[in-house]
Amino acid sequence: MSCGNAHDTDCREVLDKVYAYLDGELTEGDVADIRVHLDECSPCLKEYDLDKAVKALVAKHCGCDPVPSDLRSKVLARIEQVRSELAD
Repeated sequence: MSCGNAHDTDCREVLDKVYAYLDGELTEGDVADIRVHLDECSPCLKEYDLDKAVKALVAKHCGCDPVPSDLRSKVLARIEQVRSELAD
């Protein structure tokens, strides 16, 4: 995904790191880069808002259940597959 505008941080890089960003798993530098990008790029901001909503929904409904160890990788792989299909 790309909005077609030049950014210091590429749209694809931001979207690849959005879950790590939401989970607080990035360095301060990466967090700052992503915040700047989201301020500049409305398509990425919309994607971020969607990912944030999905994460909140999962936490609300599955927060008390143990999560299978491979669930995160399966969910991220499926999201990447859908993004790839939408980009084509």
